[in-house]
Amino acid sequence: MRACFVDAGEALAAVARRLRRESDPALEVNLDPDIAAERVPEALDGAEIAVIDHTALPVEQARRAAGLRHVVFLGTGARSYMDPEALRRECGVEVHVIKGYGDTAVAEMAFALMWAAAKGLARMDGGIRAGGWPRTDGIELTGKTVGLLGFGGIAAEMARLCRGAGLRVLAWNRTPREAEGVEFVGLDELLARSDVLSVHLLLNDGTRGFLGRERLARMKPGAILVNTARGAVVDEAALADALREGRLGHAALDVFAVEPLPPGHELSTLPNALDHCRRLAADPGARGIAED
Repeated sequence: MRACFVDAGEALAAVARRLRRESDPALEVNLDPDIAAERVPEALDGAEIAVIDHTALPVEQARRAAGLRHVVFLGTGARSYMDPEALRRECGVEVHVIKGYGDTAVAEMAFALMWAAAKGLARMDGGIRAGGWPRTDGIELTGKTVGLLGFGGIAAEMARLCRGAGLRVLAWNRTPREAEGVEFVGLDELLARSDVLSVHLLLNDGTRGFLGRERLARMKPGAILVNTARGAVVDEAALADALREGRLGHAALDVFAVEPLPPGHELSTLPNALDHCRRLAADPGARGIAED
């Protein structure tokens, strides 16, 4: 049996080679992290196992990959890059995810974005780089309420960080959960009470556009929205309107419905949307990991 890491890049290639054991299947590593989906079958070259970090694998490309039987996705949000049910049904390919992968790294990103938004760091940094000396009114987060939309491993880590920083933590999840120091409430209550709403939902047909105009309108006036899950969970046009009209205070976004963000995208023009936070990402493969 043979495996191929189709989009490793130098950093993840070094990790894969270091961790591979003699008893593991032979592993080939493709050093192009930006490989196009149509080139994946060629890169696999008959391998039975594909290791994928962030590359799309449509059914039509999987059909071209003779011998492919397993996909190991480095994360939990595989559905943002492929359709696991369709791959199993139409190609006989099983998709495996890694529970807990990047939980702490993504939670730290969400935590950092929350603070950056509350203190206006990006706006002040941009102003100083442009030769100005801007002043902004920062928000003191200690004692404020953070709401977690969805509660899996990443949200649990976010809750731990927020509690340690003196914030109250609320959460809503589609299935009942319990966690020390976390108050689970209904969705409407979560939206109404949260000074900061951090999104931790898996993207699927039921959550696409989950935060639309109606739900965004129910959020606490002036609240901060943090999204490190999937861009399409939020209606971006509705979000832009809420930010422009001042109904929401800030949106700290690590993910977008279309990536890279198209030139001139509405969110990139708003001063209260922290839309260039890619600069903060330091953990390969750890950004934008969704959960349920």
